[in-house]
Amino acid sequence: MLIEIKNLNKTYITGKVEFKALDNVSVNINEGEFSAIIGPSGSGKTTLLNCIGCIDHGDSGEILFNGNDLMTQESDELAEVRKQNFGFIFQTYNLIPVLTVFENIELPLKLLKVPDDQIKEQVMSILKKVQLDGYEKRKPLELSGGQQQRVSIARALVKNPKLVLADEPTANLDSKTGESIIELMHDLNENEGVTFLFSTHDQLVMKHARRIVEITDGKVSKDITKKKSGKK
Repeated sequence: MLIEIKNLNKTYITGKVEFKALDNVSVNINEGEFSAIIGPSGSGKTTLLNCIGCIDHGDSGEILFNGNDLMTQESDELAEVRKQNFGFIFQTYNLIPVLTVFENIELPLKLLKVPDDQIKEQVMSILKKVQLDGYEKRKPLELSGGQQQRVSIARALVKNPKLVLADEPTANLDSKTGESIIELMHDLNENEGVTFLFSTHDQLVMKHARRIVEITDGKVSKDITKKKSGKK
C-alpha cells in the first residue's frame, strides 16, 4: 500500500464561517493505480489531493506514506517528502514562462542536486515519452495548451516519483487534446507503472480511471474499482 488515509479531517475558517472540507475521510491508494477523486465543486476532492501531496495539512487523522505518518512531520520534513516522492500536474500548467521547456522540466532534478550530465539524459528521455523531443529550446508561450500540459507532465515524471497528483489536468483543454493527454498518462501508467491520482470533473478522466472515489460534502460516498478488461 502506497498511501493509507485514516479519519482525515480538515476545516477552513473564513471570518466567522467554518467550512468542513474533509470529514473523517478514510481511503487507501495502492502502487500502480490510475484513480480519480470526483465530486462537485466544494466537495473536498482538491483538499484531499493537497493533503496527500503535503501542500495542505489536515487538522486530525493520519496520512501514512510508506508507513510514516505525514501528519506528525514538520514542514521541512514534509517539503523533503514532497520533493523526493511526489509529482504534480495542475490545470493551469504552472510553467515558468521565461524558462525553456528543458529548463522547466529540469527544475525538480536541480532541487534534488542531480549531476548535470544525468539531468540532460533524464530530461531528453522524458521529452521523448511525452512526444516533445525537439521542443526543448522553446518557451511555454510558443506552445499550444496541450503541449504545455505535456511539459508539465514531463516535469512531474522526470524524477521518477512514487505518486503523481493531477488536479483537473484537462480543465483548460479542448476535448480532443484532453483525450490525448489522458491517453498519454494512461500509457505511462500501463507501460511505466507510474501511479496517478486525479482530482476531476471530467467524464473523460473518469472513463479511463480504473478506480473512482467520490467525495460528497467532505465524506467518501463511493469507492468503486472497475473490472479489468483485456490485456494490460
